[in-house]
Amino acid sequence: MDKTKNHGAGRLGTSEVTEPVSLGSVPVANAVARSLRERIQNNDLQPGEWLREARLCREFGVGRSVARRALRILGEDGLVDIEENRGARVSATTVEEVFDLYEIRAALYGLAVRVACMRASDAEIANYLADIEQLLEAAGEEQPAERIIALSEKIFSAMAGHASADAQKMIASVRRKTRFHYSYVALAINAQAAGPYEHWRKVRAALVARDAEQASQSARNILYFMQGEVARIMLSRGSRPLAASAAARP
Repeated sequence: MDKTKNHGAGRLGTSEVTEPVSLGSVPVANAVARSLRERIQNNDLQPGEWLREARLCREFGVGRSVARRALRILGEDGLVDIEENRGARVSATTVEEVFDLYEIRAALYGLAVRVACMRASDAEIANYLADIEQLLEAAGEEQPAERIIALSEKIFSAMAGHASADAQKMIASVRRKTRFHYSYVALAINAQAAGPYEHWRKVRAALVARDAEQASQSARNILYFMQGEVARIMLSRGSRPLAASAAARP
């Protein structure tokens, strides 16, 4: 196997470069962050482990400014904690924290779909229906989870455009915090099962009927499904358990 393509195989501090860094259109810092993000999500980098700039520079063959920017990207994702004068280390994210973030995300996405159902033009609704159909086709063809998630975020982002500026800012903020917390892994695992797709079909039907309440509840149920899958994956990896009172979902 070509080790330069094995994203999760290497550890920081080795002489092996685990992922070739793109010098083309993709910014180098984003490529470094992507490689580190995958290792964090795969538990190859453990919670509390320090990510020293000097070691990143040696491993990826980049300058300190690039390493620093990559760590800031991971900090914005909530995957590393950056401590002044000490450096960055992998966040010890708990199930409770991610669970709560998905609860907030469900409420905000429900709002986005609700206002879109009430305020979007017929042409815009038609576009949303076409995008949902594309998502369901991608799921049926078992396309990569990243593709399905990209389609999902495209739909929710478009619908959020009908919400207030403050609501849009809150949606963008919580999306950054939850975007890389195992969500694509959860969706990939469930790509051949029922997954969240029945809820997407209900969103589609509610948009056709302009049923804002049903559309909102179905959108929230998509996020509740992901919330449960994320919690399950994190628990399987040894994260701190959920409080018993938070375990049930409608």
